[in-house]
Amino acid sequence: MFKNLNPLLHSQLRLAIISFLVTNGTSDFNEIKEITKATSGNISVQLKKLEKAKYITINKGFLNNYQHTSIEITKTGIDAFEEYVNAIKHYIK
Repeated sequence: MFKNLNPLLHSQLRLAIISFLVTNGTSDFNEIKEITKATSGNISVQLKKLEKAKYITINKGFLNNYQHTSIEITKTGIDAFEEYVNAIKHYIK
């Protein structure tokens, strides 16, 4: 039978963010905004959902006197992504 897909990762924007972080480990808000072409508000909402699920950690601070938000994927996030990919593979077979 088909495995259930993780509804948190089944969102296109959240999947794009997690996929990018799986490859890169860390990123910042502006880079994620650039690669996804999403609005700042939408990215903020999706990042909060991923952080609440403990898939990412968000650190806010300053870099060269400007606000800087860095995002890092967690082990939980990597595991959830791998499980999601395996579920998709099951659908393809």
